[in-house]
Amino acid sequence: MCRKLGDMLFRKSRADGAALLREELRRPGIVLVPGVFNALTALMAQQLGFRAVYVSGAAVTASMALPDLGLITLDEMVKTVKYIVDAVDVPVIVDADTGYGEALNVMRAVREFEAVGAAGIQLEDQVLPKKCGHLSGKAVVPPDEMAKKIRAAVEARRSPDFVIIARTDAVGVTGFEDAVERAQLYLEAGADVIFPEALRTEEEFREFARRVKAPLLANMTEFGVSPLIPARRLEEFGYKFVIFPVTALRVAMHAIREVFRAIMNEGTQERWLDKMFTRKELYDLIKYYDYEKLDTEISRHIDNIYKSGRGGRHG
Repeated sequence: MCRKLGDMLFRKSRADGAALLREELRRPGIVLVPGVFNALTALMAQQLGFRAVYVSGAAVTASMALPDLGLITLDEMVKTVKYIVDAVDVPVIVDADTGYGEALNVMRAVREFEAVGAAGIQLEDQVLPKKCGHLSGKAVVPPDEMAKKIRAAVEARRSPDFVIIARTDAVGVTGFEDAVERAQLYLEAGADVIFPEALRTEEEFREFARRVKAPLLANMTEFGVSPLIPARRLEEFGYKFVIFPVTALRVAMHAIREVFRAIMNEGTQERWLDKMFTRKELYDLIKYYDYEKLDTEISRHIDNIYKSGRGGRHG
């Protein structure tokens, strides 16, 4: 019994995520993918029935009180992703920004993320220091440089199921036509999914899907240049995935600010109790009682050994 419960709590397959995400690519219908920034938010997404999660570089970086300018390191992101993968059974897609360098750096990044159980990564064609895709002042690398990174990612992955998502920021820099041409090149280089960042109208979303025949990812981030288009409509256009990268972080920070204000002004959090996750809800989510049960069963097993006399020689 101890081993069975221990396996459930501590042992996970490292190959399942990529295979599950690859299977999603084969199925009809759009996949809604919330952005997460730690294991707890990922666990909540899984509990609510989402079929994949997206580890947003912007959200993870913000949670470290840093701006989204490529400041997070590969090691920091890998550590965050490992915690998330260990917590959930759904596929984990990782925002790998520009790949932490050139082609060889991308190869190492793929190996590192795949080793901790990520299902796939997203690479973008911005120049470092990168910016949020919905801000002005971006620059993009020559398309052949990005194609080299994609090819390096394809060559580096150990499992053919590991998904490579190629993001182009060209629309806001060199224009829509260049974004379409880059998408075609990135597909030829081996990308599995294309992510056109910062499209500006519904018509651009529709036209991109008409011109680029591949699995597509739409970014429905708030307060950017893209309109907030419902998933059902994006599915009609031809998109396979839709991400909400920083939504959870923004909502969480709004709530934290308001409860802190209440504590500062009122000296109590009492009027916030009905807006809180209860102790039981939190414990159920993180399987607190299962861990407690496992600890009790281990102790009981050792007590039985001593009671039977088998532990006497160590006394």
